[in-house]
Amino acid sequence: MAATARILDFLRTEKPEGPCLVVDLNVIRDNYAAFDRAMPGTRIFYAVKANPAPEILSLLASMGSNFDTASVVEIEMALAAGASPDRISFGNTIKKERDVAKAHAYGVSLFAVDSVEEVEKVARAAPGAKVFCRILTDGAGAEWPLSRKFGCEPSMATDVLLHAHKLGLNANGISFHVGSQQTRLGAWDTALEQAKSIFDECASVGIHLQMVNLGGGFPTKYLKAVPGTNAYANAIHDGLAKHFGNAIPETIIEPGRGMVGNAGVIKAEVVLVSKKHANDNLRWVYLDIGKFGGLAETMDEAIRYPIVTAKDADAKAPCVIAGPTCDSADVLYEKTPYDLPLSLSVGDEVLIESCGAYTTTYASVAFNGFPPLKSYVI
Repeated sequence: MAATARILDFLRTEKPEGPCLVVDLNVIRDNYAAFDRAMPGTRIFYAVKANPAPEILSLLASMGSNFDTASVVEIEMALAAGASPDRISFGNTIKKERDVAKAHAYGVSLFAVDSVEEVEKVARAAPGAKVFCRILTDGAGAEWPLSRKFGCEPSMATDVLLHAHKLGLNANGISFHVGSQQTRLGAWDTALEQAKSIFDECASVGIHLQMVNLGGGFPTKYLKAVPGTNAYANAIHDGLAKHFGNAIPETIIEPGRGMVGNAGVIKAEVVLVSKKHANDNLRWVYLDIGKFGGLAETMDEAIRYPIVTAKDADAKAPCVIAGPTCDSADVLYEKTPYDLPLSLSVGDEVLIESCGAYTTTYASVAFNGFPPLKSYVI
């Protein structure tokens, strides 16, 4: 999404020094309302990891959002923002037992698992808690696919949940994640078919699951158009009706990128424009922000952010875009160069759009002495 008038006005009047992210809360307010309207029977658990700015969490808490957290610190952030413990899920499947215990002491009672070993930790540290088992998906259609790190094969899920039940936990449901920046509307269908099979298997051994966590994956617009919130909601509804019939379970979603991605713009500066040899037609444009400053999702050029300059009416040509650090990996776009103005020069500012998600949280603390990405929430 292009920079809003409020963001442009902030940059013009405040003139912040160095690279920075500016987030417009009005966009997030609209995004939450769109999810709420499109999926009225589904509870929204904002993925805190996408952008944990206190102002964002407070806004969402005031609007009724729940929160998907990955650590005790994120749980504490959600509580500080005004969420009650029953509105918080500990959604990371890789947790220290003492962190499970601390979350349980805070009153959190909904935990993700994907193995019998994780179930045993939760059973010891949070007796009686609700657990849902995450299953693997192939991530086809996602621009930032998730690896096999999280989730178990669907065929294992019943055993995981049965083990939880035997240890006194509330075997509550199934979760999956179809991959971040998922652009394929049908991505949820196969996972819902697998979830229904697990529901039936569990019912056959006396465990009646209640919930399907549909995960995240809802995209934001970068260079390519993406389907709207209503299109995803309709596809998910059709999948639920197809596989669960009239016995549709409780559902939750965990939007992160789709909630905040289009709400933020990074202001950056051109540090150098150069060529690698005398006859080179390809310029290298170096910015004061790179992979280690918050643009980690340019890894493998997976996320291609829109880049806007004040000289976009001038003639353009392809260029390589790189960051400022002394690390050869700090190249943002080279395999597929970007068209930027030939008149672009040292000191010019550029706006990198749709950067509200996974930027501040990916920024290094002080690699090469560069400070973490500054953030302004307006």
